[in-house]
Amino acid sequence: MGEMRRPATEAEAKALASALRLRILRLCLDEALTNKEIAARLDANPATVLHHVRTLVTTGFLAALQERRGTRGAKEIPYRATLKSWRVSIVDSDARAASNRAMIDAFLEEVQLVEEPGAVRLIRMALRLSPQEQAEFMRRIGGVIEEFVQRPDPEGEPLSIFFAVHPDVARSA
Repeated sequence: MGEMRRPATEAEAKALASALRLRILRLCLDEALTNKEIAARLDANPATVLHHVRTLVTTGFLAALQERRGTRGAKEIPYRATLKSWRVSIVDSDARAASNRAMIDAFLEEVQLVEEPGAVRLIRMALRLSPQEQAEFMRRIGGVIEEFVQRPDPEGEPLSIFFAVHPDVARSA
C-alpha cells in the first residue's frame, strides 16, 4: 500500500482469483506451514491444496523454505507468504471481478469460523463524495492501514480486515 503497486500479470491475477488460495496466503503470513499443515487447517484435501500451493509458488506469492524432515522422516517443505499480493494491482476488469469475488468468498469462509459472534465487528454506511473526496478518503484509509501494517506486534492478536468501497447503485444520483 505504501509502495507503488504494479499491474498484475495474467497468471498473478488468476492466482489471486481463488478463495482457497487467498486463505492459504493468510495462513502462511505469520508462520511457514507445510502442505499437510495447510490442508489440515483448511480441512481440505492435501492434493487439492498442493495444486493451489504450487500455483502460488510459481507466481511468487508463496516461497518454499528449506526442506525439513517430518516426524516420520518424510520430506516436508514449509511455505511462507511473500506479501507480493500487496504489491500488485489487478487492472483487467474481468480479472478484478474474479479476484473481488474470491476475496468476498474467503472473507465469508473465514468469518464463519469465528465462534464468538461479537468478535466480528462490521461497519456498513453510505456516503456521498465527490471524486476528489473519494480519492482523499481512499488515500487516508490506505494510510491508516499501511501505518498498522508497518508496526506488527508479534505478541498481538492476529486480525483480518475486509474493506470494500463500491458504487451504491440502489441510491444512484
